[in-house]
Amino acid sequence: MKAITTILSVLALASFTLNAAEGDAPKKAKMDPEKAFAKLDANSDGSITKEEWAASPQAKKDAAKAEKAFTGKDKDKDGKLSKEEFTAAPKKKKKDA
Repeated sequence: MKAITTILSVLALASFTLNAAEGDAPKKAKMDPEKAFAKLDANSDGSITKEEWAASPQAKKDAAKAEKAFTGKDKDKDGKLSKEEFTAAPKKKKKDA
């Protein structure tokens, strides 16, 4: 009986692993914007500098994309993001008619 239980456990684990490899694993929930802001604001001064932004894991994956995102969010062009700039929803692009 113990051998059967072990075999069934191994099969169940193998099935889960195969499904996860195919992309069926649950996706990670996005962090609350205020918590994300606090995490990126390394010196807790109430703003995110380009250096703090560039230190994020996402920015390290694609520096050019991160730079473009930072520039797009920095509405007052002061080189840092306020909480309002960081949490603002991006504007939708107009479609050509």
